[in-house]
Amino acid sequence: MTGRRLSSGSAIRDPRSQLALALVAGILGFLVVGQLNGPSGGSALQSKSAQDLTTLVANLNAQNDDLRAEISDLQKQRDELRADRAGGATSLDQIQTDLARIRAWSGLDPVAGKGVRITISGEVGAASIDDLLNELRNAGAEAIAVEDVRVVARTTVGGVPGSLDVDGLLLRDPFTIRAIGKPEVLVGSLTRVGGIIAQIGATNPSAIVDVKPTDKLMTLPASSRDLVPQHGRPVS
Repeated sequence: MTGRRLSSGSAIRDPRSQLALALVAGILGFLVVGQLNGPSGGSALQSKSAQDLTTLVANLNAQNDDLRAEISDLQKQRDELRADRAGGATSLDQIQTDLARIRAWSGLDPVAGKGVRITISGEVGAASIDDLLNELRNAGAEAIAVEDVRVVARTTVGGVPGSLDVDGLLLRDPFTIRAIGKPEVLVGSLTRVGGIIAQIGATNPSAIVDVKPTDKLMTLPASSRDLVPQHGRPVS
């Protein structure tokens, strides 16, 4: 075999060998220092017996279990509060919606929507107008106004043909009735054969009733009447 044999001195002078020796020396030195410092200034754990260490670990585990249980309880309370808050918001929204619907239906607030516009000219009796308003209600009208008077439960139509009044407002000739609801349903109910329009024409020969659906939003005013009961009170 040809080649050169490296001497022991050459091997030691090799940079990689020197690095390996330095690492080994460092590790040995660290272990020696640890052994020397251990008995004199060692940590508190090194002075405890195996039984003491076992008890300490058991206590730490118990404390950790208590903390986990407390965290679980707090998370449960948080989830319940979130659910209550969401439920409360939903209930409040529903109550506000129901209140707005009731106020609109009772005439306390103005309302807007599609429906029909009825123009009446000529002499017509108060009873015929009452029948017309009742027909609109039965057909599903959600709000009705005669001129600028919102029709509510206590609305009255009086006077004689040619001089009618609604809640004290004298009606001109012609006057207009507006109703909010499904236009096709209201028109169909009013103009059906033998319906209220035909009846008004039969009993009031000089009256002309013109019914037109409207897809444009009409705004009906709120009632100006005091709608608070004078003799009745809510029962809880």
